[in-house]
Amino acid sequence: MEYIKVTNENIDKEHICCAISNNNDIQVSSKKEWLKEQFREGLVFLKSAERGKCFIEYLPAENAWNPISADGYMYIDCLWVAGSFKGHGYGADLLDACMEDSKSKGKKGLCILSSEKKKPFLSDPKFLQYKGFKVCDEADNGIQLWYLPFVADAPLPEFKECARHPHIEEKGYVLYYTSQCPFNAKYVPIVEEVAKENGVSFRAIHLQSKEEAQNAPTPVTTYALFYDGAYLTNEQMNDRKFLKLLSR
Repeated sequence: MEYIKVTNENIDKEHICCAISNNNDIQVSSKKEWLKEQFREGLVFLKSAERGKCFIEYLPAENAWNPISADGYMYIDCLWVAGSFKGHGYGADLLDACMEDSKSKGKKGLCILSSEKKKPFLSDPKFLQYKGFKVCDEADNGIQLWYLPFVADAPLPEFKECARHPHIEEKGYVLYYTSQCPFNAKYVPIVEEVAKENGVSFRAIHLQSKEEAQNAPTPVTTYALFYDGAYLTNEQMNDRKFLKLLSR
């Protein structure tokens, strides 16, 4: 497999993997604008040269859009290998490249979000365990912080207190999200409209800076849906999924 490092110099012409569409699609443009800002913060986006979902996205943990304390670590935003790319060792290739790069930059280790059992849009815990990662912290909603230290005395990464007990005071449906996931640009407005048509209280909070994300009441900031104060899911909703949720 040949891999391409996406940068500010080539992002306008490169495909970004998870939103297979043309560059005029709102999903693509929103993600690319977010990436352009994060490249200046040290984000690395490494992807398959072939079109499809096969990439890794990581940056210094101090600049991560998540409420974690992991100074000196590299944080993996997303490691996604899907479809025909699965089962060929590409995930291991991408992770190994991240490890090599992070060590060359003097990082203490890697950290990433996952859970005890596989959840949508989070890394597979079985794969992480196979690669030597261990759980170093866990929030009340089952979201776990995993780490892979490079040095024996590396301090354990941890969640900030604001994310350790995911709960908010606001009633109704409340969504926290960022532009990291391209699907949000298309589907958040759709879900807002579905909620309006059904007379459901729904408020979307678009986290637009790392400071906002680092102080969010949820470990997962790409997409975190609450209802009457309780955390529900990190799985992105489309109109069908949201209507199904409302019918429960």
